[in-house]
Amino acid sequence: MKNIGFLSFGHWSPDRGSQVRTASDVLLQSIDLAVAAEELGLDGAYFRVHHYARQLASPFPLLAAIGARTKTIEIGTGVIDMRYENPLYMVEDAGSADLIAGGRLQLGISRGSPEQVIDGWRHFGYQPGEGETEQDMARRHTEVFLQQLEGKGFARPNPRPMFPNPPGLLRLEPHSEGLRDRIWWGSASDATAVWAAEQGMNLQSSTLKLDESGEPFHVQQARQIRVYRDAWEKAGHDRTPRVSVSRSIFALTNDEDRRYFGRGGKDDDQIGNIDTFRAIFGRSYADEPDKLVKALREDEAIAEADTLLLTVPNMLGVDYNAHVIESILTHVAPELGWR
Repeated sequence: MKNIGFLSFGHWSPDRGSQVRTASDVLLQSIDLAVAAEELGLDGAYFRVHHYARQLASPFPLLAAIGARTKTIEIGTGVIDMRYENPLYMVEDAGSADLIAGGRLQLGISRGSPEQVIDGWRHFGYQPGEGETEQDMARRHTEVFLQQLEGKGFARPNPRPMFPNPPGLLRLEPHSEGLRDRIWWGSASDATAVWAAEQGMNLQSSTLKLDESGEPFHVQQARQIRVYRDAWEKAGHDRTPRVSVSRSIFALTNDEDRRYFGRGGKDDDQIGNIDTFRAIFGRSYADEPDKLVKALREDEAIAEADTLLLTVPNMLGVDYNAHVIESILTHVAPELGWR
């Protein structure tokens, strides 16, 4: 059994063929897709966060809106770039969205990906401290965020406040109990997977990672998951962590599917550069259901993970993406024992 969710990059474009032409379209359609996915029995609705791009950016209004429209589906991100975040304000936003959703938030955070602009976080008012890298700054913001999610008082109260205070030091409000255990770290390397485990965060592993051994992507990713779980056990945490992997998977069940994806997936991994690092990009899958099931059985990382996030082509519209999800749940997941 696996938790299965969708992951939307939230693209919008006025170009011909796009069903998502404006920022308003992508926000409203994201809500509608989450509602449709819940009705189909999907476990999660996750959204990518990118700044300075025609994509979803500020996640908490969207997450809160989905939380108000749904009842059971997990709602998350994959990932929020912590270089851009005020961790205290983020605690308040996350707590509010989680309370609206009834404790269903699953927040994926990370250092972030290559950007649309140079050092975009500087325009948000952040810069690394002396001797810090931007990666260090992201982890510093993360550590503050995690600490404050615990809900312990830290701020000295005003002796003459506008409103009465409870006794003792004050914490950030609203506090959502249990959210601290539902934070995920998006990791592109074995080392950052170990760091995530030490910090007590769940693990998100995407469709790319640093090429650390020259082996196929799914083999490297499976090893990363095992390294993470070993580090979690050594850290002595008292709960079982969760691990997700992302994949582009399309079951070809009708002529429309074949028109969009009939050329198949990328049968081989791709090698490229992310910043100054050699990266490996995992293959995508598109085939007739029986052949798709056979191919997916060979993916070691999917087998290791407890959660699978299906990347969806959101610009094709809500109805088609609901069909993509339903096809996986109907024709693929049962054959692989995921349902």
